[in-house]
Amino acid sequence: MRTVQRMVPRKRAKQERAKATVEAILTAAARILVREGYDAASTNRIADRAGVSIGSLYQYFPGKEAIVAALLERHVQQMLDTLEHGLARSGSGTLRSRTRDMVRTMLDAHAVEPQLHRVFMEEMPHAGRQQHVVELERLFEEVARRHLEQERPALRPRNLELAAFVLVHAVEALTHAAILHRPDVLRSEAFLDEVTELIVRYLARGRAA
Repeated sequence: MRTVQRMVPRKRAKQERAKATVEAILTAAARILVREGYDAASTNRIADRAGVSIGSLYQYFPGKEAIVAALLERHVQQMLDTLEHGLARSGSGTLRSRTRDMVRTMLDAHAVEPQLHRVFMEEMPHAGRQQHVVELERLFEEVARRHLEQERPALRPRNLELAAFVLVHAVEALTHAAILHRPDVLRSEAFLDEVTELIVRYLARGRAA
């Protein structure tokens, strides 16, 4: 129970000045997380980097865990916004072209603040990120399943719920590996082409479309 309480903000900022203070705290925390890592992001360091007193920080966040949880929640929402915007622009065409659009959108979503994403996935304690990550993965799987439903006649897999699970986690694994080891390829057309080829060959009935 104590861990849960430490991850919940003390109060919500309503006034513009209060919102600016919270934003400064979150921005400072993000910079420390990316440049120095999770362990270095103490409340004192965050307050100092944000230019606020430690007392002001504690008015809004009971501890470091709550600050990082708020950052993670915002990060997840940014990823979902990117996903929804990308899918809204997705057009018609062959199975390959539509799959490429979906893969591009998923890569774009994972490319939102990739270094901060890496910290969340690699350094943040499992218990702190688990709920948000599971919810995000389920939403991605649901989006993928709806996409696959429209392609059902051309697909090899019959269990589309399972196929969506495989698709989402294959793309996530490749994206996380790129963030860690090859960040230069994350937004390249060549990487998009290779991931699309992998997914199409898994999905397509007979020869890849």
